[in-house]
Amino acid sequence: MFESLQERLGSILNGLTGRGALSEVDVSAALREVRRALLEADVALEVVRSFTDKVREKAVGAAVVKSIKPGQMVVKIVHDELVEMLGAEGVAIDLNAPAPVVIMMVGLQGSGKTTTSAKIAKRLNERQNKKVLMASLDTRRPAAQEQLRQLGEQVKVATLPIVEGQTPVDIACRAVQAAKLGGHDIVILDTAGRTHIDEPLMVEMADIKKVSSPHEILLVADSLTGQDAVNLAKSFDERVGITGLVLTRMDGDGRGGAALSMRAVTGKPIKLIGTGEKMDGLEEFHPKRIADRILGMGDIISLVEKAAENIDAEQAAAMAKKMQSGKFDLNDLAGQLQQMSKMGGMGGIMGMMPGMGKMKDQMAAAGLDDKMFGRQLAIISSMTKAERANPDILKHSRKKRIAAGSGTDAAEINKLLKMHRGMADMMKAMGGKGKGGGLMRGMMGGLAQKMGLGGMMPGGMGGPGGMMGGGMPDLSKMDPKQLEALQKQAQAAGLGGMKGLPGGLPSGGGLPGLPGGMKLPGLGGGGLPGLGKKK
Repeated sequence: MFESLQERLGSILNGLTGRGALSEVDVSAALREVRRALLEADVALEVVRSFTDKVREKAVGAAVVKSIKPGQMVVKIVHDELVEMLGAEGVAIDLNAPAPVVIMMVGLQGSGKTTTSAKIAKRLNERQNKKVLMASLDTRRPAAQEQLRQLGEQVKVATLPIVEGQTPVDIACRAVQAAKLGGHDIVILDTAGRTHIDEPLMVEMADIKKVSSPHEILLVADSLTGQDAVNLAKSFDERVGITGLVLTRMDGDGRGGAALSMRAVTGKPIKLIGTGEKMDGLEEFHPKRIADRILGMGDIISLVEKAAENIDAEQAAAMAKKMQSGKFDLNDLAGQLQQMSKMGGMGGIMGMMPGMGKMKDQMAAAGLDDKMFGRQLAIISSMTKAERANPDILKHSRKKRIAAGSGTDAAEINKLLKMHRGMADMMKAMGGKGKGGGLMRGMMGGLAQKMGLGGMMPGGMGGPGGMMGGGMPDLSKMDPKQLEALQKQAQAAGLGGMKGLPGGLPSGGGLPGLPGGMKLPGLGGGGLPGLGKKK
């Protein structure tokens, strides 16, 4: 979503951080570029003006001019103002009201209200153990009520039985009554939309609001619509009175202006963002994390949370034991690839890794994408049980059969086997008792503790078979001398150069063939699959 803005702001701010001292002329020139970048990203003009004025006011002053690295201070000021513009703190859906709590979903036709209603219902049901009832008030769009019923079955949430001929206001009354009688905690009212805002729509919304007394009125807006989404939010807020926003299609290739403008223009918080078509493609909106992503600082916290959500504790414990003995077969590799897919695939993970935005071209040239994971899983699935457990038996005739079964060729099978050998060697180093083993255990322990997986293995080696493995040690208690010692230990163990990540996060191993020494979670220390050393 924010890729073009991220690239523009990144290059502007990199130009500042390289300077020894900044003058008012330097800051003004940079802010002109920032202003242009924000306007090109579809951010509302009034929001851009306010943003650049605040940054200039704070950036041009004694605190910056006398600073050792004034450019870095400007980056911090831009970051803080971005957070302020997006809404300083993340705001969750408010359920603090007598049951049943009514949530009214409003928005234009095609913005994703029905799907978002089902996603929210699933989230409240699974994460907060709430009993939810969904009701479709859309009597105009053909099969709208049937669509919600089917989504309800999919996410295992009750929906109000369809009664032909009822008005939206009648359905709202019946939904609230049914929720009271059925002992439901929450009622989600999926209202009708239009292709554009008109008077009958607003009157209908007001009537529904009057009879159902919603505690939350969430405006669902398509983030790809840019400036129109901001005008839409203003209109709905003035006529109906919204309590929060849900932005859909945040995984699309839009310019992100709607997300940056809506909070500033309406004063209403963005509560959730839709990040995919699947029913679990919904995230809470954290302004600081989004600002970090826009400025290329990554979003490690969200990445850890995603990893923790997708980890099966029993499977993790079993994998940890295998790792301790230094074993890693193709079944384990398939498990790692599947876990990466659950975490949003290559694109989803890369968007949250610090500094990875600058490496897209190299990764594309290396053919590194989610389709590659699919092909690798297909190759592993085409093998027999014995072949997966012992890849050494794979000779030419077997490879020919596997290639035919998976729709690939011998070259891709050889690439997969080479990657597996590299990862298996790394697992032996991690499971061993020498320098390498101790180092890797220590490095994995830091993130494992943060994810609530500490103690899963002796020696503090948490983490499900390298999930988030080899990533980042806990730097909060390490001084520069310890970091230097860790780097020397890594080199002595033959585990790579511990190249510094942007933001000072070191990482062991690294991506073979790519700069930055970065590693991907989910691939226990082996770097990226499919990227062997180039000859």
